[in-house]
Amino acid sequence: QVQLVESGGGLVQAGGSLRLSCTASGDSISLNIMGWYRQVPGKQRELVAIIWRGGSTNYADSVKGRFTISRDNAKNTVYLQMNSLKSEDTAVYYCNTRRLDSSQYWGQGTQVTVSS
Repeated sequence: QVQLVESGGGLVQAGGSLRLSCTASGDSISLNIMGWYRQVPGKQRELVAIIWRGGSTNYADSVKGRFTISRDNAKNTVYLQMNSLKSEDTAVYYCNTRRLDSSQYWGQGTQVTVSS
């Protein structure tokens, strides 16, 4: 089992920045993909950004150029730097990891609210 603990959410004005962090613990060997998803009430959870162990990344079109995902493999931690935040970025952000055996785990979620 893998446990994911997120931090860094909060309230920010439009145009501001936030940095989310997520640290994996437990049986955290062989974490392949780490990433962030978000969800607003009444909508499906959507991909924000993911990063492979080797450093390759993938972003949703809506956040390209504004958000940056990074990871520290030694610390089993993934980060999401969010700049130029917009009101439509308001959501609960969930950390996700997938291991080489294809098992995946979710964090408890952290609220990000962008006021216009």
